Amino acid sequence: MDATAESPRERLLSTARRLFYSEGIHTVPVDRLVTEAGVTRATFYRHFPAKEDLVEAYLRATDADLRSAVADALDQADPKLSAAALFELIGQVTCSAGFRGCHFINASAEYPDPADAVRVAVAEHRAWFQDTVTKLAAQAGHPDPDHAGRVLVLLHDGALSAAELDDPQLVRETVIRAGRELLALDA
Repeated sequence: MDATAESPRERLLSTARRLFYSEGIHTVPVDRLVTEAGVTRATFYRHFPAKEDLVEAYLRATDADLRSAVADALDQADPKLSAAALFELIGQVTCSAGFRGCHFINASAEYPDPADAVRVAVAEHRAWFQDTVTKLAAQAGHPDPDHAGRVLVLLHDGALSAAELDDPQLVRETVIRAGRELLALDA
């Protein structure tokens, strides 16, 4: 979409998504967001009464994108194919251009109060993902889907952290292999 066709709110959100992920939330001041989005401060505050409201909107938009990508990956004829597609998706993310770890883990590091709206958005995303992979493990026939779901979340979190620090291709290969072995996809 042409940036000029976006509404001021959409420009603020897309600017925030780019800057918050690439540079960190607290390092990006409102003045920079306003300048790069091409809006006034009054427009900013009309759409987002505080910067934290924009941070929450950024996380919720990211959550929506991830839910859609995961739904596409899980839209397979067989639960084991869905699981394999999910591991591939996680692996692809770790090797994507500009990768800087997990949006939600990064935000949590900057917002330590679990009652903060930002952390609530993080917690809701994580609860959804936990529920999704636990159901997937059950559908794939794992004898202890609750445990498998927790392990899958750990694999996901570990992959998204390690790929920023280590060789992303090796991390990709490892998360795919570990996930396949956990759910006995090759058996």
